[in-house]
Amino acid sequence: MGVALKQRLVERAFEEGFDACRICRPGDIPQVPERLGAFLQAGRHGQMGWLEDRAEWRGNPAALWGEARSVIMLAESYTPEHDPLEILKHPDRGAISVYAQNRDYHDLVKKRLKRLARWLIAEAGQTGPDEVQVKVFVDTAPVAEKPLGQAAGLGWQGKHTNLVSRELGSWFFIGSIFTTLELDTDPAESDHCGTCTACQDICPTRAFPVPYQLDARRCISYLTIEHHGPVDEDLRALMGNRIYGCDDCLAVCPWNKFATEAREMRYHARDELKAPKLAELASFDDAGFRAFFSGSPIKRIGRDRFVRNVLYAIGNSGLPDLLPVAQRLTGDTDETVADAARWAVAQLNTNAGSA
Repeated sequence: MGVALKQRLVERAFEEGFDACRICRPGDIPQVPERLGAFLQAGRHGQMGWLEDRAEWRGNPAALWGEARSVIMLAESYTPEHDPLEILKHPDRGAISVYAQNRDYHDLVKKRLKRLARWLIAEAGQTGPDEVQVKVFVDTAPVAEKPLGQAAGLGWQGKHTNLVSRELGSWFFIGSIFTTLELDTDPAESDHCGTCTACQDICPTRAFPVPYQLDARRCISYLTIEHHGPVDEDLRALMGNRIYGCDDCLAVCPWNKFATEAREMRYHARDELKAPKLAELASFDDAGFRAFFSGSPIKRIGRDRFVRNVLYAIGNSGLPDLLPVAQRLTGDTDETVADAARWAVAQLNTNAGSA
C-alpha cells in the first residue's frame, strides 16, 4: 500500500496546486542544531528572538512532535511574470518583494495543506488508535523548512541560504505536513551551485559573510520586515528603493531559467504594487495603510515600519520633488518615522547642494 499511497499523494498534491511533493523523515536533518546554534551564537538573527526561543524545536523536528514518522514537503511556485530587478531603475517608485505583491501566501498555502492532509487521512483508511494524525506548517512555525526541503529532495540550500530547485528555480513557497504515517522517502538533493557566486555578488549590503551563511542583520528583507526601530545609517543608503523585502539574490539565480510562471493567479502582482509611487505610499495613515494592504503580508508590519522604509527610499531617490513629502513627516507621532523623515530631508538637501 505504501508505494501506491505515495503515488496517489503526489498526484493529489499536484491537483491541489502544488508543483512538487517529496518526503523525508523527521530525523533526516542532524546537522541543523549545530548550524542553528552557531548562527544564534554569532547574533546573526538580530531582533528575531523567536528563533532563539524555539531553537530546540527548530533544530529537531522530533522535539516539535515526537509521534511524526514522515514529513511531506511541498513546493508551490510563485515565479513572477516580470523582471523584479527592473523596478530598481526607478527611484520614485518602491520595490516590493515579488511574494508580497498580491495575496498572503500563508493563507493560500495553508488551505491547500489542510485539504491535502484531510485527503491523506481519509485515503489511509486507518481508524481507532491507529488513525493517522497530521500537522500542517507553513513558515510561521518553528520548523526547519529549508533543510527538510533539501532532505526530501525539493531542492538544495544555495549560497544565499534559500532553497533552489532544478525544476522551479528560486521562486517557490514551502509547506510541510507532518504525519504519523510511515511513507516511502525520496533521496535528498545535492548542491548544484558549482562555482557560481551571482547571489553573493549582487547583494547590496553584503549580507553573506561566506557562501551558505547569512547575517540577517545586514539583509534588506530582515531590515524592512523584521527590524524594529531605526535602521543603522550606514545601511540605509544601501537599501535603495526596496521598501518591503529584497529579491536580488533570488532574481539572479541561473536556475530560474527553468522556472515556469506561477499557476496561482493570486500570486500574480497587483498592478498597483508592481511599481507604486513613493509619494503616495508615504501619505498613508494607519487606516489607509490597512485598507490598501488588506489581504497582503505587508499589512503585518504596520503603517509605521512601512512608512519608515518608504522614507529611506525617498532619501535615496535623489529626487528634489520628493523633499516636501519627507518634510511633512518630520513631526510624525512615531519617532522612528520622524527620524527617517529627517534623514531623508538631509539626504535630499545634501544631494541638491552638490548638484
